[in-house]
Amino acid sequence: MSRLLRTAAALIALASFAQPAAAQDGFRLGYTDIGPTIGLGGIGSASIAFGLRAEHAFRSMPDLGDGIIGVQAGADFYSWSAPGAKWSYIPIGATANYHFNLENDKIDPFLGLGLGYSIVSCSYSGVDDLCSNSALYFIGRAGARYFFNEKMSLYGDVGAGAATLNLGFMLRLK
Repeated sequence: MSRLLRTAAALIALASFAQPAAAQDGFRLGYTDIGPTIGLGGIGSASIAFGLRAEHAFRSMPDLGDGIIGVQAGADFYSWSAPGAKWSYIPIGATANYHFNLENDKIDPFLGLGLGYSIVSCSYSGVDDLCSNSALYFIGRAGARYFFNEKMSLYGDVGAGAATLNLGFMLRLK
């Protein structure tokens, strides 16, 4: 098992023992967080993507289930290779996420839509036509946070980007 996977497993184990805060606030207006992610199920032969997510909650939606709209920015990195060729991708994107209003503040499910730009570089010993170009792409995402306490949450999303499933830890800034 690689050092990165051992570190991720240790962080997950540590977080699972974290004591919940006395007053749980969850995702609310003004909430801001940032954190690293590890993506699984990448494109081609890529096995793991490394990323960063940040989100800010800025608008209440009382006429739409009393949810909250947040703006999320994210960037990832992954690469893969085949005999004689190597590709690396840096997808950068922004989404508008709708966070559902639940009575349980420890759980924060959301759906998001946005745009991304994938920066692609490749090397190939042969025909250059096998290298793909950087391009815009649409983002569709479903995800959730589970708050261990008022400062830290476990994060997960599925959808477009560097990987099929992204998992990470978010640290509340505000």
